[in-house]
Amino acid sequence: MSFPARVFSGIQPSGKLHLGNYLGAIKRFVPLQDTHNCIYCVVDMHAITVWQDPEKLYNSTLEVAAAYLAAGIDAEKSIIFNQSQVVQHAELAWIFNCVARMGWMQRMTQFKDKAGKNSQNVSLGLFAYPALMAADILLYKATHVPVGEDQKQHLELTRDIAIKFNNDYNVNFFPITEPLIAGETARIMSLRDGTKKMSSSDPSDLAKISLTDSADLIAKKIKKAKSDADNLPFEVAGLKGRPEADNLVGIYAALSEKSKQGILDEFGGKGFGVFKPALAELAVEKLAPINKKISLYLNDKKQIEDILHSGAERAREIATKTMKEVHNIIGFVN
Repeated sequence: MSFPARVFSGIQPSGKLHLGNYLGAIKRFVPLQDTHNCIYCVVDMHAITVWQDPEKLYNSTLEVAAAYLAAGIDAEKSIIFNQSQVVQHAELAWIFNCVARMGWMQRMTQFKDKAGKNSQNVSLGLFAYPALMAADILLYKATHVPVGEDQKQHLELTRDIAIKFNNDYNVNFFPITEPLIAGETARIMSLRDGTKKMSSSDPSDLAKISLTDSADLIAKKIKKAKSDADNLPFEVAGLKGRPEADNLVGIYAALSEKSKQGILDEFGGKGFGVFKPALAELAVEKLAPINKKISLYLNDKKQIEDILHSGAERAREIATKTMKEVHNIIGFVN
């Protein structure tokens, strides 16, 4: 069986979207629309693996959808919806809970990182959510998923589940999904600690640039970003052991769509007193239009709800067909 080229990806509505979400994910989604059938989801079911304030979850879901649209994702060309409107995600996740092995789940490093020493008191959903992630992807028989290096393990689990399901039932049903790995600028780190990934949950607002930040606030955060005393090197190798410098150069490279070496060709030998203002100006230039569009969409929440509803209808058509076939393969009585 051959499969059409289809991309699936999703973002959790569990906090303010930040620069890392944009550069590492949303910005990459837009050109994929020209080469793949694309499905972009707001994964609100994943968000509740930890408790969410209902009103904030609702608003964050609309904000992620608004960011998709503001960045250039076409709701006619691609499918945009929120996960909880398509119940087949949960249905297939249960089936995958019965396919996946406990040992597979226990090896998931993100669960270990999030649960920490509190692993006996976190929700069962936090432990089992990689099965839901696999269901998100395979429900649509996605052939490709754009992922960062830190997410490869979850895609490997998705592949393991697909292979085991196909082998268990002697079928060639689910595709073995391939990663679309981002380049060198995929990981955007904290502005306060270059060894930690930028996160919406960081207690310091100065650690992250939110997509809803004003131009003045964006410039302020970049100028206050942690750096070091040395000038920028002339070669990329010179960034080794300088995580904050590496991060700021990487952000400039991603925003300008150039290589890190290209940025160092321009700024090598210069200090952060020169580099940071240039980076701030570039960030405002690139992000301010998106900020404005997000605000316009959020001023008309009914429009976003209608887009999500329409997208969910289109997603359900695919999901219903997949689950009917899964039921027949497993032996469920329809």
